[in-house]
Amino acid sequence: MTKLTGPQKAAVLLLTLGEDQARRLFARLHEDEIRDVSAAMATLGAIDAAVVEDLCKEFSDSLGATGKLIGSYETTERMLLKTLPPDRVAQIMEEIRGPAGRTMWDKPGNVSEAVLANYLKNEYPQTVAVVLSKVRSDHAARVLALLPEGFAMEVVMRMLRMETVQKEALEGVERTLKMEFMSNLARASRQDSHEMMAEIFNNLDRAAEGRIMAALEERNHESAERIRALMFTFDDLSRLDGQGVQMLLRSVDKDKLALALKGASEPLKDLFFGNLSERAAKMLKDDIAALGAVRLRDVDEAQAMMVATAKDLAATGQIQLEDGQEQMVA
Repeated sequence: MTKLTGPQKAAVLLLTLGEDQARRLFARLHEDEIRDVSAAMATLGAIDAAVVEDLCKEFSDSLGATGKLIGSYETTERMLLKTLPPDRVAQIMEEIRGPAGRTMWDKPGNVSEAVLANYLKNEYPQTVAVVLSKVRSDHAARVLALLPEGFAMEVVMRMLRMETVQKEALEGVERTLKMEFMSNLARASRQDSHEMMAEIFNNLDRAAEGRIMAALEERNHESAERIRALMFTFDDLSRLDGQGVQMLLRSVDKDKLALALKGASEPLKDLFFGNLSERAAKMLKDDIAALGAVRLRDVDEAQAMMVATAKDLAATGQIQLEDGQEQMVA
C-alpha cells in the first residue's frame, strides 16, 4: 500500500465504493482531480484485497467479500459516464490514452513537431536528448530541425554521448512531460470553434452546406471565410502529389471510387486517371460510364468517404496534404 500514489489510492476507494457512490464523489471533484484519478484508475491493474481493506478500514463492514479489483480503461469510462456528459468523458479518456497510444512515450511521438519543438526549446538539452531518443527517428528529425541551431547542436552532442538512461532519470523526464507538457497540451488542444464547424460542414451534403454557408455569409462574413479556409473538401484532393493519389487509390473501394469521380471536375478526374496505368484508367472510366444516372446524395457520400480516407492516411503520415505554401526550389 505504501507504493501507491495519492491518485491510485483514491482510484481504489472509488472502485471499491461502486459506481453509484463513486458518481456522487466524482461530481464534487475538480476537472484536474477527475483527470488524475481517472488516469490512475485506468492503469491500476489488480489490487490485492488486503491492500483494499487497509485503505478502507472505516468501511471494513461493507468490504468483507471485496476480493480483487481491476482498474481498466473500460471500467473508468463506464464510471465517468455515470457523472459526466459523454463528450466530456470522451475528452478525458482521450487525454488518458492519447493524443494517440497508451504509453507515456507514445504521446510525444504523436504530437505535432511544431508543438513539441516549441515546448522542448525551453528544456535542458539533456532532457530533450532523452525525449528525442524515445520517439520515432523521423519525428525526432522534424523536431530537431525546428529547434534553434545552437540549441539543436547541444542536443545532438548529448544524444551522441548518451548511454543507457538511468531509470530514475527516465522517470523524472516522464513526470515532467506528464505534469507540464501533456497537461498543458490537453488544455491548449481544445478544438477551436471554427475548426469544429469546418469539420461539421465537411460532413454536410452540398445542398445543406450551400444553404447554411450562404446564411452564415450574411450573418458573419468573417466566420464564414474562416470556416471555408479550414474545410477540406473533395476538390482539395487536387493538392495531393502523385504518390499520395496512388496511395489513396489503393485505399478506396473501386465502386466507391467510381461513384465519387462520377461527380468530380474534369481536372480532378484527370489527376486520378493520370496516376493509373492506361489499362486501369480505361477500366475506371468504363465503370464510371456504366453507373448511368446516380443520386447526388450517393455521390456526396462516396466523396466524403474518400476525403475521410485521405485525412486518415495523412494523420498516419502515409500521404501529405499540401497547403500550397511549401517552399519551392527553382
